[in-house]
Amino acid sequence: MATKKPQQRVGFKTGEYIVYPAHGVGQIVSIEDQEVAGLTLELFVINFEQDKLTLRVPVAKIKSVGMRKLAEDDQVSKALDTVTGRARIKRTMWSRRAQEYEAKINSGDLNAISEVVRDLYRSDDQPEQSYSERQLFEQAMDRMSREIAAVNRLTLTEAVQLIEKNLAKSPRRGAKTEAVESEEDDEEAAA
Repeated sequence: MATKKPQQRVGFKTGEYIVYPAHGVGQIVSIEDQEVAGLTLELFVINFEQDKLTLRVPVAKIKSVGMRKLAEDDQVSKALDTVTGRARIKRTMWSRRAQEYEAKINSGDLNAISEVVRDLYRSDDQPEQSYSERQLFEQAMDRMSREIAAVNRLTLTEAVQLIEKNLAKSPRRGAKTEAVESEEDDEEAAA
């Protein structure tokens, strides 16, 4: 049996790993034609192994759904630098922040996802997270680690360890009183 030559459409080819914003990293397994309501559509068949999910996306909808190629090495470096920064937590209600975090995760933008990881990270010596904070952190960490693993050809465990190593470099939030006081001073100065 002859090996099939990779097919290519709009810059994507079969066998390539891509990022689909709502699901994370997947692999294009084929490009097929399918008849739907009397119309023939050309579809990317994308497999998300971690979710045991196969998605069929019309080639014409690639831009509108935000599907993109994996991040470049410099984007990965920038994302890893982002997680080493100081957490930027807005002083708004959790429900509003949670919606913003969810939107960043589902944007598929590696840097936005790394901001969520940075902001929701808790070291062992910090207070425990609420259930919803932990869920969002794990979702962001999963998306970020899967893309870094695919880009750097690492195992998922190695990618998680790389991110955690960078998180450990971030300024401690243990000095919370200083951070809160400086934020309050900034707010008073702005008023």
